[in-house]
Amino acid sequence: MIKKLLLSGLSLSIILVCAILLQSSCTNSKQGDILSTLEKAHPRLILNDKGLAERTALMEKDENLKKYFQDVLKEADECLNEPMLTYDKESRNNLGISRECVRRIYSFGLAWRITGKEIYAEKAKENLLTVCSFPGWSPSFLAIAEMCHAVGVGYDWFYDYLKPDDRNTIKTALINKGIIPGIEAYSTEAWCINNEWNWNFVCNGGLIIGALAIADSEPDLSRYIVSNAVKSIPISLETYKPDGVWPESIVYWRYGMHYFIYSILAMETALNTDFGLSESEGLPEAGLFPIYGTSPTGHYICYADIPQNRRRTNIPGLFWLARRYNKPVLADEEHRMTIKHGAKAMDFIFYVPPAGKKLSSLPLDKFFHGKVGVAVFRSSWDNPNALYVSVKAGNNQSDHGNLDLGTFEVHALGERWAQDLGSEDYWLPGYWDLGKGGQRWTYYRMRSVSHNVPLIDGQDQDELAQTYITRFSTTPSSGFAILDLTPAYKEFAQKVTRGVAVIQGKRGVIVQDEFEIDTTRDIMWGIITDAEITVDEGNAVMKKNGKELKMQILSPAGAQFAVESAEQKPPLKPNEGFKRLLVRLQKQKENLRVTVLFSPVWEDGELVRSPDIVPLSEW
Repeated sequence: MIKKLLLSGLSLSIILVCAILLQSSCTNSKQGDILSTLEKAHPRLILNDKGLAERTALMEKDENLKKYFQDVLKEADECLNEPMLTYDKESRNNLGISRECVRRIYSFGLAWRITGKEIYAEKAKENLLTVCSFPGWSPSFLAIAEMCHAVGVGYDWFYDYLKPDDRNTIKTALINKGIIPGIEAYSTEAWCINNEWNWNFVCNGGLIIGALAIADSEPDLSRYIVSNAVKSIPISLETYKPDGVWPESIVYWRYGMHYFIYSILAMETALNTDFGLSESEGLPEAGLFPIYGTSPTGHYICYADIPQNRRRTNIPGLFWLARRYNKPVLADEEHRMTIKHGAKAMDFIFYVPPAGKKLSSLPLDKFFHGKVGVAVFRSSWDNPNALYVSVKAGNNQSDHGNLDLGTFEVHALGERWAQDLGSEDYWLPGYWDLGKGGQRWTYYRMRSVSHNVPLIDGQDQDELAQTYITRFSTTPSSGFAILDLTPAYKEFAQKVTRGVAVIQGKRGVIVQDEFEIDTTRDIMWGIITDAEITVDEGNAVMKKNGKELKMQILSPAGAQFAVESAEQKPPLKPNEGFKRLLVRLQKQKENLRVTVLFSPVWEDGELVRSPDIVPLSEW
């Protein structure tokens, strides 16, 4: 093997280091030979010939699957006319190139394997040889891993079509530009591999796929990668416990989950085992998170670095989760999205036939207990105008996190009323400096002032705070969550507690904050909205698209609403049209309760009644 690597242009020092690492891995492995069950034939990754035969047979009697393949074929035909991929020397990561290569390889692969038309195989070969000729795949290991995915699947699926010289060119690039950087990452315990966030699944998953693609001819390299990846993945699986919520938002839940599934399927089809990884706690319930986290408006709950207007589209992984954990409602929900938005290659590969399970079979409300506690309430699964409320706790040090512990959203009448601004520009200086006093916390969208949380003395929440939802209750007509936010304000108050409730047949919302303070403090309560606002002392009327929601300050007596702009100047995102609806309470010397009522103006015109105000301890 060393001779082969020398011929490929690697320096002797790197080769010797790799050889030592490989020898150590083989000698010390507690799992025996991790490749002992390797399927030698190609294709052996993700969708082998047996799996493909099952899909094509099912297509003969399943109109949904037949339609999904037509969608994939259409995408493959569109890719035929796309310009060849190019390496951008100016790009910070070339991640988009890697992802586009993944998309093309799967589309071309399914099109060729099912229709037999060589035009798809030839175009896939051109794309593979092009990316393998790049000087490197990326400065970012995330993009390297995704390219390992694309090239690994391409090498495996098109193995019989490729000529020996082409195979050697592709394999050499896969080793030099993917596998060897992966070995270096494992040997140095690099963050990109050994973290608890989405990077773990993506980097390990991409490397597993690349390694298993060449495992028959390069067993030592592959054994080292797979054995280390299997040890690393459980670090991130801990983040799903106990019930599948994800601290980095639903967008990163989707990203990481899909790469976890890719790695599981690759190992199952190539090795006939996933080494027990799919048995991890939290995975059986994980598919419910993006479903509950999607409001009747179609928007995801907006926290962490999620784009502000991200709406629910396809999540092919729900098919896999439905099959693996016997959750047919997940598959039926994915069918609903796939019919609406069109199928992608993974919808075809992960496909599960419809089972007739509607979302209305699920409870309306849900509390997810994970590292970021999330509670959601809704008045209906089927009505796009339904009331929907979410509230989150968690840890301000979560990857992609903001200083937003206790933030909530209110959706009703098909509109978002209290919402979040979403992510900023990832390339701002110091954007990833999350520590105490980090530069990230100087940017408006990351600060507490831009979220639906209280401020004390105008200061942001503690950057290191971790908080919890302490109580959750739900009935058909009401529900509430109570959060202990004290750690977020520990320098300013003895205790801070927030309650969020849906009331009176889930027609209105109460948000109540209680502060225990022993010195003079300025308290500011506020929400972000893009609605038109009219303020009249302790009352406010918000209007959007002909819809209306009324707000009332129930306590303290005499408090008034005010409005200020949330718009910002470059280089920050402008937040055009957004504003803060505020309650300013200055020089508070005693314990304080702030209670605000949200009352959508429903079609019947009847507003919710002002409820009696009671301490959160009596909710």
